[in-house]
Amino acid sequence: MTKPYTLSPSLNPNKVFILQKSELEKRLDPAFYYELRNNKFEFAHPSKKISRIVKTYSGGTPNKSIPSYWDGEICWASPKDMKGFYLFDTQDKITTEGVKNSATIVAPVGSVVIVFRSGILQHTLPVCVTKVETSINQDLKVLVPSSEILPEYLATFLKTYEKRILPRIVKHSTTVQSINQEEFNQLLIPIPEIEIQKKIIDINKLALEQKQQNEAEAENLLASIDDYLMKELGITLPEPTENTLKSRIFIASFKEISGDRFDPLWFLYLKNTSNSKYPEKPLKSLLSENPQYGANEIGIERVDYGQPRYVRITDINEIGDLSDELGKTSRNIEEKYFLDDNDILLARSGNTVGKAYLHKALGYSCFFAGYMIRFKINSTIALPYYVFAFTQSSIFKLWTKAIQRSTGQPNINSEEYKNLHIPIPPLAKQKEIANHVSVIRQQAQQLKDKTIEALALASREIENILLN
Repeated sequence: MTKPYTLSPSLNPNKVFILQKSELEKRLDPAFYYELRNNKFEFAHPSKKISRIVKTYSGGTPNKSIPSYWDGEICWASPKDMKGFYLFDTQDKITTEGVKNSATIVAPVGSVVIVFRSGILQHTLPVCVTKVETSINQDLKVLVPSSEILPEYLATFLKTYEKRILPRIVKHSTTVQSINQEEFNQLLIPIPEIEIQKKIIDINKLALEQKQQNEAEAENLLASIDDYLMKELGITLPEPTENTLKSRIFIASFKEISGDRFDPLWFLYLKNTSNSKYPEKPLKSLLSENPQYGANEIGIERVDYGQPRYVRITDINEIGDLSDELGKTSRNIEEKYFLDDNDILLARSGNTVGKAYLHKALGYSCFFAGYMIRFKINSTIALPYYVFAFTQSSIFKLWTKAIQRSTGQPNINSEEYKNLHIPIPPLAKQKEIANHVSVIRQQAQQLKDKTIEALALASREIENILLN
């Protein structure tokens, strides 16, 4: 039995400071006073409190048990829609009746929408400008600026200074973060002449256009990986069919399904997916040791890179990259959960089931959470990067959809993962495939880095205009 690893407190000496009692205001929050003391705004233009130049409106949710309130023509925004600077559409729509019988309002085009309640407020302030009329739920607020300030300028300012603004306005609770309305109202907004506001908007637009172009190129590069992999492995995928009653009814003989799962999706997967030109081996035959489920610990804030990082499903994106944020850690960590180089993690339940991550040395220790399973690959049989590349393929995604069991939520356990059949070319061919995929992913990452640089440059230009 391994001894528990107890996390020792870690303090950043640059953030240790003394306050006099007379300096304390309404909240006893170190982050708030650190920002207030060390990052004072000294604008080169007249400023006003946001409450004096903006009208704020709250939202609401129509009763979801009344069908006539939903699937209408009116956009209804929630935090999941707040992914870009402009809001063109929403995942959910409501009806006029839904608006009338709820607390939501319909914001005009050109309004600024901001997230007021969400866990994302730990590190990001989602803000967007509406390009369509939209209603909002109770986690958002609509800001309608006065004539002296352009909506896009206001949104650009809030996004440019989000890292400095967040500690001043966000209240942290044990459940979910939210913005303190009173402290938000006190934010000072510089109000330059309209022509300067337009110049700032243009700088931001140019950076956003560069971002959009880079993201499109990166998506095309990543999409090319699947075509390459399927071609190299000789696998033909089934043609997509319309989701109609006719396409979902088929006949199979008893001998075709005996001895296997009595499951239509699984049967269609086996029947319609061609075999690879290379021999296929179950994942269990590629492992150097048995799979392992992760730790069931409560995540706490990680204050610096000296603390081990708690790798959770939400830290991993759809292409298997780990977010570059500090993330979480935990008070008690067992050594058996620490990740080694080339460990593969597969998500086992929920909407992210099948999501994969290949661990590489990061300069600090990582341990993994219980909703993931660790697989250690025997590199004399299969290269870990090749196996990881296979988990990013469309054939793997078809397999996860076919194999997962829904008992409240999708689930794939370790035994089912062990029976995943993977084409195994000779090691030299695996290396060739892994190198090709790695190069493409690096090119996509370089485009991502260019986007970050473009946005950072735009922020510096905007700050130079606004600040002394």
